[in-house]
Amino acid sequence: MQSAEPGAAGSTPPTIKGLEGLAANHHFGPRLARLVADLCELRPDDRILDVGSGIGRVAQPLTEYIGPNGAYEGLDIVNEAVTWCTEHITTAHPNFRFRHAPVHNDRYNPTGTVRDQEFVFPYDDASFDVVVLTSVFTHMLPAGVAQYLGQIARVLHPGGRALITMFLLNPESDALRTRPASLFSFSHDRGNYAIQVPNPPEAAVAFREDFVRGLFAAHGLVPQIHYGSWCGRADHLDLQDVLVASRA
Repeated sequence: MQSAEPGAAGSTPPTIKGLEGLAANHHFGPRLARLVADLCELRPDDRILDVGSGIGRVAQPLTEYIGPNGAYEGLDIVNEAVTWCTEHITTAHPNFRFRHAPVHNDRYNPTGTVRDQEFVFPYDDASFDVVVLTSVFTHMLPAGVAQYLGQIARVLHPGGRALITMFLLNPESDALRTRPASLFSFSHDRGNYAIQVPNPPEAAVAFREDFVRGLFAAHGLVPQIHYGSWCGRADHLDLQDVLVASRA
């Protein structure tokens, strides 16, 4: 991909330490944006919150869906990514804004001052129509996931929609993930979740589906699940499992 003019939404994202994989996979952004638009019935005047906005791989293509009467808010723990998105996306689309979250993460934000299980999203109650988290819960442990789900429910207005991608463990994926076609084995079982490697445990995390459903229900969210190909499924919507939920 060649760089666009400075300040254009199509600019090539930077290589930021810890985010090399996102830069390499930036071409997945348009597909993720289409999933959001289709599954969340995105409207041009919607207000959308993208938690884990990274280097704008979803934000850039969403500029084609969100009109001037809508708004996009990106929230990320990597300050360099927030700065780049502000300089290259917000300048071209003023209703697309990005904010740094001071959440501690040993890899991505070691100087962060807040634990994820205590973090409060810096937005008002019922202020968004859509909340998106793509591959965020894949790098979080249960306490943080529970906190974030509570915050998602809080900032969504009644009838608002959330789209979350993650890895779910159930009888089908349990049977498939030990086979060669599976991208992850998640062989380190921790009860309600399993991890790919012991150190750091947040490198790749999968959760028991019944545990996740319970967390969603506790916050008035009932997910529809579109299972992913990560464990070797032939019939899938995306790589990760895609959960779409509405707030009652």
